[in-house]
Amino acid sequence: MASKENNKKNQENKPHYTTRNWVGLILGPVLFALVYFLIPENVLPHEQKVVLGVTLLVATFWVTEPVPMAATSALPLVLFPAFHGADIDTVAPAYGSSVIFMYGGGFVIALAIQKWNLHRRIALNVIKMIGTKSNRMILGILIATAGISMFVSNAATALMMLPVAIALIDEVKDKEILKGQNFDYFSKGILLAVAYAATIGGLATLVSAVPNALLAGIASSQLDRTVTFAEWLFFTGPIAIILLVILYFYLTKVKFKVKASEEADGALSFIKDELNKLGKLTTDEIKVGIVFLITVTLWIVSPFVSSVGFIPDNIGTFFDELDDATISVFGAALLFFLPSSNKAERILEWKDTKELPWGILILFGGGMSIATAFSESGLNDSIGEVLQMLQGMQYIFVLLLLVVFVLSITEILSNTAVSNLFLPLTVGLGIAIGIDPLPLMAAAALSAGSCYMLPVATPPNTAVFSAGYLEVSDMAKAGVWLNIISVAVITAAVYFWMPIVFNL
Repeated sequence: MASKENNKKNQENKPHYTTRNWVGLILGPVLFALVYFLIPENVLPHEQKVVLGVTLLVATFWVTEPVPMAATSALPLVLFPAFHGADIDTVAPAYGSSVIFMYGGGFVIALAIQKWNLHRRIALNVIKMIGTKSNRMILGILIATAGISMFVSNAATALMMLPVAIALIDEVKDKEILKGQNFDYFSKGILLAVAYAATIGGLATLVSAVPNALLAGIASSQLDRTVTFAEWLFFTGPIAIILLVILYFYLTKVKFKVKASEEADGALSFIKDELNKLGKLTTDEIKVGIVFLITVTLWIVSPFVSSVGFIPDNIGTFFDELDDATISVFGAALLFFLPSSNKAERILEWKDTKELPWGILILFGGGMSIATAFSESGLNDSIGEVLQMLQGMQYIFVLLLLVVFVLSITEILSNTAVSNLFLPLTVGLGIAIGIDPLPLMAAAALSAGSCYMLPVATPPNTAVFSAGYLEVSDMAKAGVWLNIISVAVITAAVYFWMPIVFNL
């Protein structure tokens, strides 16, 4: 009770603005002024200076957070029109992009999965099926976490799976199944499996991570290119599988290898106990599972229906018009129609949506409005001219430098802020070196979503670090190798595999 009162007092005594907040609050407008007043008109015209200055101001606020990131993301709606950088009719539609509806629909479906505990049942059954030797428990946690993270945000996935991992650690400790260094290795390995698998799984689909969805939105608005759920999954699925396989062997065979001779045989009672607590599969879970499967199936098959010879033309045309956002909203809306076992409510009620991360949707809008302003003002072309110096450099080296830079900076800064800032810039970079910007955007998006070294790098890292079993050095030493591997895998995949999937 006393600790709660102390926490409350600490919150009350917390200053409105920290030193970091004050730095950002002052630096943002200063950068805007420097850009606007020091860059001559013959270098950048008025509109482009405003767009660049506002972008730097917003990026500074994203990094230092003097106000919440979602509030910062609404500033382009005010600043672009106010300073005549772009009119309101240009930037406002970005906040209602189809990609935002796709991501929002995915959020709603994920909310239903969490509400009816379907995610926990899936995770426990995966672990039970794979086995409860230490390396198999880590494999089970890894598969379950990555699978859930493909459709639920990596932060929410890590928070879902963390209690399962901690309970397994406690069970191993209480029953003295592993002792000493073996227990230490097991506990660290399983926690890092949660963090890293949540991050890797988030690379695989458009609805699982902010950079991926932002890429789809900018590709649609700036390149007139639709990146479908299926295309992205076919491109990034192999990347995720490769990284997960490497992660498993690295954690269990190299970094945190548990001596098999000291492991006890037999399954842990924890898994069975927890499944018993959940009881039999409920009709509500079945309904959520069916809606989820229908949505995912439509996401995957709809781009290919019209190419199937025996499908009537009218049906093929219908599926051609059925984009990912429409499917996502359909799945989400369906959950509000289905009755639950509780006669007083349906599978989802509107009150449940208070748990949705509405701020993330505004973040998307902010990033996409900046991208739109870059294009409409001609700033992309100007950036391309500045970057002409890269034109003689081999494309693969440009790609490698981009991946290393974005991945490195994301270790310190929010991946949302980094992707919102750098994805629009990659359009100009593509213009500069004379190639399709889409692969550069993909490289930036995947790099922004792949950071493993520091507790502050991603929400999953922060979540597992809070469990108290890990030192910063544990995460840094394990994460640096995954960063290096990710650089190689992402660069190779974008250079060799992406042109095949996207017909570039």
